[in-house]
Amino acid sequence: MAILITSIILALIGLALGGGGLWLVLLGGSAFYVLAGLAFLVTAILLFMRKAAALWLYAIFVLAALAWAIWEVGFDWWQLGPRGGLIILIGLWLLTPWIRRPLGFRSLDGVHYGANPWPLAVSLFIAILVAAYSMTTDPHDLSGELPTTVAANAQMGGDVPNGEWHQYGRTSFGQRYSPLDQINAQNVANLKEVWRYQTGDVKRPDDIGETTYQVTPLKIGDTLFICTPHSLAIALDAKDGKEKWRYDANAGLNPNRQHQTCRGVSYYHDSAVAAGAPCADRVYLPTSDARLIALDAANGKVCSSFANEGTLHLETGMKYNPAGYYYSTSPPVIVADKIIIGGAVNDNYSTQEQSGVIRAFDARTGALLWNWDSGNPDQTAPLPAGQTYTTNSPNSWSVSSADEKLGMVYVPLGNQTPDQLGMGRSANVERFSSSVVALDINTGQLKWVQQFVHHDLWDMDVPAQPVLVDLTKADGSTVPALVASTKQGDIYVLDRRTGAPIIPFKEIPAPGGTIPEDHASPTQPISDLTFSPPPLQEKDMWGVSLFDQLACRIAFHQHQYEGRYTPPSLRGSIIFPGNFGTFNWGSVAVDPERQIMFGMPTYLAFTSRLVPRADIPPKGAGDKGSEQGLNRNEGSPYGVYMGPFVSPLGIPCQAPPWGYVAGVDLKTGKIAYKHKNGTVHDMTPLPLPFKVGVPGIGGPIVTKGGVAFLAAAVDDYLRAYDVTSGRQLWEARLPAGGQATPMTYTASDNKQYVVMVAGGHGSVGTKPGDYVIGYTLP
Repeated sequence: MAILITSIILALIGLALGGGGLWLVLLGGSAFYVLAGLAFLVTAILLFMRKAAALWLYAIFVLAALAWAIWEVGFDWWQLGPRGGLIILIGLWLLTPWIRRPLGFRSLDGVHYGANPWPLAVSLFIAILVAAYSMTTDPHDLSGELPTTVAANAQMGGDVPNGEWHQYGRTSFGQRYSPLDQINAQNVANLKEVWRYQTGDVKRPDDIGETTYQVTPLKIGDTLFICTPHSLAIALDAKDGKEKWRYDANAGLNPNRQHQTCRGVSYYHDSAVAAGAPCADRVYLPTSDARLIALDAANGKVCSSFANEGTLHLETGMKYNPAGYYYSTSPPVIVADKIIIGGAVNDNYSTQEQSGVIRAFDARTGALLWNWDSGNPDQTAPLPAGQTYTTNSPNSWSVSSADEKLGMVYVPLGNQTPDQLGMGRSANVERFSSSVVALDINTGQLKWVQQFVHHDLWDMDVPAQPVLVDLTKADGSTVPALVASTKQGDIYVLDRRTGAPIIPFKEIPAPGGTIPEDHASPTQPISDLTFSPPPLQEKDMWGVSLFDQLACRIAFHQHQYEGRYTPPSLRGSIIFPGNFGTFNWGSVAVDPERQIMFGMPTYLAFTSRLVPRADIPPKGAGDKGSEQGLNRNEGSPYGVYMGPFVSPLGIPCQAPPWGYVAGVDLKTGKIAYKHKNGTVHDMTPLPLPFKVGVPGIGGPIVTKGGVAFLAAAVDDYLRAYDVTSGRQLWEARLPAGGQATPMTYTASDNKQYVVMVAGGHGSVGTKPGDYVIGYTLP
């Protein structure tokens, strides 16, 4: 009976692999799966016929499959395992007495001998030996160390006390660097949780899918200030996490919102008001219904002298204003008594989106001081009554940086909706999309622009806050620099006075092949400092078994793919790096004293398939208008289906690693190390601790103590790393997804704390929550 059942199973495996393999060959792919299918089928037939040759054939097949796997991927365990796991397990089963003995023979003296096991046993031993060896190697690891020399008079941006955190990136320079060193690489392993606070603002059943908690707290004096996804502002005691006050903006719910999140509040000290007077210190709360509300930092009461009874209505001046299509998910930058704010629009909902205008308001009164509209860039004086900003101009949904001494604010810009369709864009849209612009803080006039994607068809907007740092040149002089991390994996290092490159970048040929109504730029820029991955090949397709790996190989050939910047297509294109980007809003962290950078490059391919308007199903039929599902693009000739490039099991089709931590010497522009980051603990039904290197979204911080802190990965951990080597030093399990950027400060007890918000991320599917957690040394 065992022989019969095994024969049937092997035959079914052979038919599946052979049939799928033939399909793959017809698409231009590898012939291995056809041959593997034949090997399984013939083995099944020989077993059914009780022939000992079945074991000989299977032994040859094991060695052939091993040689093929090593030829394709070398000694990479996470790629060898899926290629050989099923083959080895079946081989071991074939060696059992229930299979081997019936294949034997009786001698003349009546003694029964089972089939000779040694050829198959030896082949399996060799395969297992290779597998064991591959587990000891890591072909993806880059080891090295960052320099430890410290520059004199390093600038951190603004007059922020060492133990405080006044802006999203700590200062207006956005470095995410703390000059604290009480917690350091030698003692961070002793870090313990000391308090935990829950906001009560949890994900609701009727929330949109992309409800996320991404806030980085501010710390001023003895208080932490946070916001929540549903637009609450909360003040906590910095020492014990106890609530001081809370304010509910009553922003409500709207199914048309694409994002339900808040990345942070902004802080302002009014030097013209006596200390302790009402609203001398303010917190500004951006809401998900397009308001900016001024609150007294001391008690959470609305500062009624600001704007309209304490509230700025950001939809003012927009030609179109559909509710839920526009809001600020990120905190504005406050510099020189000005609030400078952009706004997020719903990607790919409609061509009649609100403007991407950048506006400066008086931080005391809320009066509009200037507006810079990328669709009308020369008119920066406050918009007169009756005039509207340019509809659907490139917007800034992320965080800006500012250099008050140079008098410039640095704004990362996105694209015009629809992101995947480039026809009909104006000259200004083509000029400013997917760029960083430097604007005069006082007038809003354009100082310079540097574009990182031409004629963007991939939603490769600049997602991250630019980091400002002064770099020492080889001749000993200092140049004020800007570090811009991008979705495509390039790190651009520019002179922030002029936008000129410090680390060179060049133009390289880019693929064509768009729909007839559109075109693609013949070249695209690439920086000499890049984390852009090599182009995908069929051998990079992955799966937990031969079957889903075969399905991914077939899908790879079914899609259009010519490398980075393959245009979206009616056939469906592979976009790699994908829409989440190699870097996203979490940006990178920079130590201004050592002039080094720490970041989390992530690699996850997406697909993008255009759909003619006539073929788009009725509204509500599975459309999400986000990074996954159908994006309707109302008013345009095409919608687009987007989503991660995954197997039938929902696992990424491209082989791991999908996420790293990395260190860069900014003075030389060289990558010092790159290590796999994160486990599949929360990606699989079983909590497996395998360190594969997983995707993530969020950001790191670095400290003078030589430690980087980062959660972000899709397993729910906060981790500490040695900044010099990138090696992990400590980790703590989080009660929910850690898709926020941590921060650090000292409290009234003179102890250094690290705080992490754990609330999950709707798009990446991590566990939702409402936690704010403080850690310190015992």
